[in-house]
Amino acid sequence: MPDTPPSDLAERLAALRRAMTQHGVDALIVPRADEYQNEYVPPSDERVRFLSGFTGSAATCAITQDSAALFTDGRYTIQAKRQLDLSVWTLRHSVTEPLADWLTGTLPAEARVGFVPALHRAADIAELWRKLDAAGLALVALEANPVDAIWPDRPAQPNAPARPHPEALAGETVTDKLARVGAALRKDRADALLTSAPDALCWLFNLRGDDVGMTPLVFGRAVTRSDGTATLLLADGKLAPEDRAALERQGVTILPPDALPQTLCGLHGKTVRLDKTTATVALERLVEGAGAQPDIGSDPVMLMKACKNAAELDGMRAAHLRDGAALTRFLHWLRTAAPGDLTEWEAAEKLARFRQALPEYRSLSFPTISATAANAAEAHYQMTEATAAPLRDGDLYLVDSGAQYADGTTDVTRTTILGTPTDEMRRRYTQVLRGHVALCRQRFPKGVTGAQLDPVARQFLWDDGVDFDHGTGHGVGACLGVHEGPQSISARGTGTPLEPGMIVSIEPGFYKAGGFGIRIENLGIVREVDAPPLADRTLHGFEMLTLAPYDRRLIDTALLAQDDIGWVDAYHAEVAARLAPLLDGDALDFLQAETAPL
Repeated sequence: MPDTPPSDLAERLAALRRAMTQHGVDALIVPRADEYQNEYVPPSDERVRFLSGFTGSAATCAITQDSAALFTDGRYTIQAKRQLDLSVWTLRHSVTEPLADWLTGTLPAEARVGFVPALHRAADIAELWRKLDAAGLALVALEANPVDAIWPDRPAQPNAPARPHPEALAGETVTDKLARVGAALRKDRADALLTSAPDALCWLFNLRGDDVGMTPLVFGRAVTRSDGTATLLLADGKLAPEDRAALERQGVTILPPDALPQTLCGLHGKTVRLDKTTATVALERLVEGAGAQPDIGSDPVMLMKACKNAAELDGMRAAHLRDGAALTRFLHWLRTAAPGDLTEWEAAEKLARFRQALPEYRSLSFPTISATAANAAEAHYQMTEATAAPLRDGDLYLVDSGAQYADGTTDVTRTTILGTPTDEMRRRYTQVLRGHVALCRQRFPKGVTGAQLDPVARQFLWDDGVDFDHGTGHGVGACLGVHEGPQSISARGTGTPLEPGMIVSIEPGFYKAGGFGIRIENLGIVREVDAPPLADRTLHGFEMLTLAPYDRRLIDTALLAQDDIGWVDAYHAEVAARLAPLLDGDALDFLQAETAPL
């Protein structure tokens, strides 16, 4: 979707307001969401971008007859200021200036606020309803989406073929997974599970697809019963006959999507679990309409999927080994080619070509963040070929990137200097590195959550009175989503303990608006580690998946403790030993120089 002229955006808002009048609402909530609550949505669901021009992955719009507000978080506030027409739009921080406060402060009593049930989580709408009702506002469910009515060239909804994910990589049969889900439902006294998240569906039925870019998802629904039987609801033609037959042999009934209400009617009087993080109001009402009892809680598949088995972990290790070699080739190329006449776009394209040459490559795992100088101060900066900035001598360059391979998903960030760094750059980089290293080598008791670990990565920045406005880590899927729950490392957290087999990113940063940005990111596997002799509980720690050197020119060893230096040297030694067989010539020489002891 190309950038849209302001005049077109103004006409779209005017057309939407006319449509809102026809629907009898005074305000409309437009989330950047699809019916599956994906982070990355297909073009057919990019309604926020269609209305406002904002391209970030987290946003909600609220439109009245005479005002419009866009809500996003700290990752995107700088980008939003650049992309929005601030004479038309009010920009608000979604955490500190929530939607409900704006609506209640903007609208008169008895105003009607419209929303589309298929695009909002049931838990979110329940909370919003309570706040609006207390202020005398009515929340109104709309059967048709007013935005779609004014979008004449809206792209078609995706319907790509599904493909089987080999059992050798999945590490478990569909039958065994369904049995585990059935046991979890019985334990929770639920009769069935309605799968609302495509990544959960893909994991459960050992499928992958291309219904959304950069994440190998299959769009569909499933109903799994407590006896371990399941009905998979997919569009006709998504499964090849032989793949359909293979699933049916494992006891899976396959029906078209419009059979979901009928399938739920078979659960009349039963309890149906809905995932609190992805189930929409529309799904909750569908269960109620079938005469079943919706149970909003945790989808047991999410935790099973998060705790990878041996085959999944082996696949992820193999993918990261190849990916690390590609990234190292890129860092060597960048060292010799930059600054020159390169731009952020050309650097990102070169890195993509290094990855595309690898065995089992499928796609990028998210749009590469290729950012130099002040652009890197936007944590989720995105450029186009036309807007890409040149790489200039003396600037920091941040590249956050990853790929999807048949056997795994990668996500890694490295920050490097183009020329000679300033003392301030070296100090901030070293503080970020210290926090990164502290968390990478942290041991913690079983049961500890990511929220408890989050300060470990921030402590050295806090000493200088600075911080970063994003989480420290997110979960990552195995040939699935680059952002995966329920695990995370952030101040807000999810309440989910970090368990063996989970994969999380460790990515502290520092961002100086108008100056530069720094982020360092590795992925790590949570695993049980040796405990000291007097320990009275099980300890967990991280095994590093990511293999790529840090930029030693930015490291001020005078700011590092001896334990920090020892960890970096040991990590670099492993990087050199693992990657050397995959590199040769100047790239190998670069690797050996970059990984020499500090």
